[in-house]
Amino acid sequence: MTSKRKVEVFDATLRDGCHPLSHQYSADTLAVIASYLGQANIRYMEVSHGDGLGGSSLHFGKGRLTDSEAIRTVQAAAPQARVTTLLLPGVGRIADLEEAKAAGAHTVRIATVSPEAELAKRYIHAANSLHLEAFGFLMLSSMLSPEQLLEQAKKLESYGASTVYIVDSAGAMALDEVRSKVSLLRQHLSVRIGFHGHNNLGLSVGNTLVAVEEGADIVDGCLSGFGAGAGNAPTEVLVAALHKMGYETGVQERILLQAADYMLNHVMPKPQILERGALSLGMLGIRGSSLFTTLPLLAKYGVNVRDMFTDLVVEGLDSTGIEQSADKRLELQSRLTDTSSSTGEDGVNFH
Repeated sequence: MTSKRKVEVFDATLRDGCHPLSHQYSADTLAVIASYLGQANIRYMEVSHGDGLGGSSLHFGKGRLTDSEAIRTVQAAAPQARVTTLLLPGVGRIADLEEAKAAGAHTVRIATVSPEAELAKRYIHAANSLHLEAFGFLMLSSMLSPEQLLEQAKKLESYGASTVYIVDSAGAMALDEVRSKVSLLRQHLSVRIGFHGHNNLGLSVGNTLVAVEEGADIVDGCLSGFGAGAGNAPTEVLVAALHKMGYETGVQERILLQAADYMLNHVMPKPQILERGALSLGMLGIRGSSLFTTLPLLAKYGVNVRDMFTDLVVEGLDSTGIEQSADKRLELQSRLTDTSSSTGEDGVNFH
C-alpha cells in the first residue's frame, strides 16, 4: 500500500480517563501509563484533573494528586514527550498555567464551549508568553453549523493558537457532519486541525478516520477508550486503523497493545461500554463528563437519570428539555418522599 501523509496521534488517557476514576489516578499508575506511551512514540500525552487545571474541587471532584504533581510524574516517566495539559477558562487561572509550565508542561489546550472561543483569548496569549504551545479546543462542536464553527476557529487562529480542535464532547456527530466541518476548516485555516471524538454513538474511530481523510493533522485517543461518557476512540484501535489505511504515525502498535492490556487489567473498573445513559447523551448532544459530575446530584435525590434521558429521547426532545424534565421528576420525588419518609432506594450513581 502506498504510504500517505504523517498523522500525529495524541493520547488523553491521563486526563480524560480521570473522569471515570473520579480523578483518583495514583502517581505510580500515571508513571506506568506514561512510560508505555513514551515507548510507543506517542509525542503528546495530556495530564491534569479531568476538568483541567484547577478542576480539583468539591463541584468537579477532588483529585488525588495536584496538577503539578501529575505533570512532574509524567514528565519524569516520559522525558521525551510533549507533556500537555488542559485549561477551561473560569476553572483554571493564569497562575495555574504558570505552575504547569514550572512543573514541566510543554503544551496547553485552552478549552471553551464552541460558541465562546473569545474566552480563550487571554489564556492563549498568556500561554504563548510563557512559551507554552497553545491549542484551541472547541468543545461541543456539534452545537454549531460548519460555518459557525469556522467563525469560532478563525478567532482561535487569530489569538495565536497553533492548532484548532474540533471536539465532539457528546459523541453526537456522525460521519457526514465531521466531514463537512473538518473540510471547511481545512480550506480556510493555516494552522493545524485536530479532532477529539467520543464514542456515544459508537462512531469515535470512524469519525476520527473521516477527519483525517478531510485533512485533520492531529487526532486524539485514550487507551482502551478510557474517558468520559461512553469513552474516546481507543488509541490502539485508532493507530491500527490509520496504519491499515496507509497513514504514517510513527507509533509502535505492539507497545500500545501492551498498554491497553495494562489499562484493562489494572486501571479500569470495567471495560468501557456503550450503555443507554451514554447513548442518550450522544443522541441528545450532552457533554459526556456530565455522567460523572452534575447529573449524579439528581441521583442523590432519587431521580433515575438514565430513565429521564431515555424518556427525552423517546419523546423527541433535545438537551433544552432536561431542566424541565429534572424539575418535574424532583417535584414528583418530593411528593413521594412526603408520602413515605423512607423507601430504602438510592438514586442511580453514574460512577
